[in-house]
Amino acid sequence: MGTAHLLRRASSAFLSSTTTGPLRPRCPLPRRLRQPRAAMATDSSAAPFQKIQIQREDTTFDAYVVGKENAPGIVVLQEWWGVDYEIKNHAIHISQLGGGYRALIPDLYRGKVALDVAEAQHLMEGLDWQGAVKDIQASVKWLKSNGSPKVGVTGYCMGGALSIASGVLVPEVDAVVAFYGTPSSELADPSKAKAPIQAHFGEHDSFLGFSDAFMNTSPEALKRKKGMGLTDENQEAVDLAWSRFSAWMGRFLGSA
Repeated sequence: MGTAHLLRRASSAFLSSTTTGPLRPRCPLPRRLRQPRAAMATDSSAAPFQKIQIQREDTTFDAYVVGKENAPGIVVLQEWWGVDYEIKNHAIHISQLGGGYRALIPDLYRGKVALDVAEAQHLMEGLDWQGAVKDIQASVKWLKSNGSPKVGVTGYCMGGALSIASGVLVPEVDAVVAFYGTPSSELADPSKAKAPIQAHFGEHDSFLGFSDAFMNTSPEALKRKKGMGLTDENQEAVDLAWSRFSAWMGRFLGSA
């Protein structure tokens, strides 16, 4: 059974615990924050991503790959916004950690990217969660069939919930790191995880099992957060989370 580790943002305590209690696949934004946001450009749009297509069963979806060929792979799962600038920023950063990884972002929304909170909520509520898990499995298999000896999964908010679900439901997954997201009990029971799971949550939040997106630190992301009333920043916690991410994936996936 995988072990879930909870990162407490303010205290920086690192607790080892199995995940218990009711788990809901939602993103941590109260209704008072559901206001439009402008679409923002980022340098990640010009990054050397390779756009590929992956087929599973009777459907095909786009995915974006960056990093060293034949390196350990990491599937990077989107927040409820879709495949936007910030998830691409995370994928680029992950691909450069340690000796290098091959990061792959599956487009779970099939090309749709939310421009405001209400639209993001609508897209997430319309997501076929079991189908998304199948997309993740197909992505893991693609990486393994294209040179990655081992493959992990990570994700943020909605993607964090799916990351944990993949550790339960996708036997090909070798390790998971989830950020502020937990799956519904109908989707997956984290206590039955087959892959080792590390999970990060903020301490100073009123949401059960969720926190604000404290890992999103690009200038565009900070501007977006401030526009939504989320003004707290803690670079020390971000650096600590990335160091633990790197150590966890390096331990279970190896290094290129």
